[in-house]
Amino acid sequence: MKLKKGDTVKIIKGKDQGKTGKIEKVLSKVNKVLIAGVNQYKRHLKARSQKQPSEIATIIKPLPLMNVMFVCPKCHLPARIGYMTEDEKKIRICKKCKQKL
Repeated sequence: MKLKKGDTVKIIKGKDQGKTGKIEKVLSKVNKVLIAGVNQYKRHLKARSQKQPSEIATIIKPLPLMNVMFVCPKCHLPARIGYMTEDEKKIRICKKCKQKL
């Protein structure tokens, strides 16, 4: 998986199309990412006891990896990620501006 925690991504499909955000968590087994402030849903929680009142909680659901696109920190454009070997180390590069990430 080419995306990592902390990368800035832009939503290209879905109800939050056009928004940008940072990746909080990468779920590699199911090819999904959790992005702060995006894909929020309301959940009604019933009161379990008198101390815990009922409430409407906001939860963030993960987005499929195919619905997001990486935003390069150097050129600030949505781009694909490539790899390059340098001193026998594999580094990520932006496919648009060819800069190291």
